[in-house]
Amino acid sequence: MRVATWNVLNGTSLDDGQVDAGRLRAVAAGLDVDLLALQEVDRGQPRSHRLDLTAVVADGAAHRFVPALVGTPGGTWRPADGDALGEPEYGVGLVSRYPVRSWHVLRLAPARVTAPVLLPGTRSVLWLKDEPRVAVAAVVDAPGGPLTVAATHLSFVPGWNAVQLRRLSRWLRALPAPRLLLGDLNLPARAAGAASGMQVLARARTFPAPAPRVQLDHVLGTGLGPVRDVQTPSVPVSDHRPLVVEL
Repeated sequence: MRVATWNVLNGTSLDDGQVDAGRLRAVAAGLDVDLLALQEVDRGQPRSHRLDLTAVVADGAAHRFVPALVGTPGGTWRPADGDALGEPEYGVGLVSRYPVRSWHVLRLAPARVTAPVLLPGTRSVLWLKDEPRVAVAAVVDAPGGPLTVAATHLSFVPGWNAVQLRRLSRWLRALPAPRLLLGDLNLPARAAGAASGMQVLARARTFPAPAPRVQLDHVLGTGLGPVRDVQTPSVPVSDHRPLVVEL
């Protein structure tokens, strides 16, 4: 089984600053994974040609996009409430080659403080209000039996992301084992393992993409077999590298 997590930066290439559906689909297909978690995913956003980027990546596979907010990230938005009325949305996605038995969603409150965020490809920093976060989980029919897999993108506010991860981990324990948690956790590996109580299945630098210095993207698990391979391929989309793990 091959799994991956990838913050797609709304499908943008750092090479040309453009969003190209064909390029995004080709990169995702090249990862050749059975389960793929996506972060910073758009649906209906003008900047990404109003595409449903999760559906673009899925290319016919089982998938689910779950918005964290409605509106423009970093601009005017409101927390997602399940009724976007055709407005642009932003959140996370999960794609599965395996049949999905059930889908589950957990909403995570934002921190009440602003925090600095480095603009991709620059040395400029913006102080931003934290945004609501969300996790989507699927119980899938994997070759070895039922498996729970979840995708999320946690807060960039130090400390609050660990609070969110603890809550998410407790929520996952009510779903069938074994379990996988894939996502941009905005935490180093040791902190992610400690806050989640799950095994860190891969240690590899993923950000920034051209010359990764830190690991923000993680594959955590419980009740799973040994890791056979870990890859962080260089791809022409996003400021994060995908983290690919073979189990």
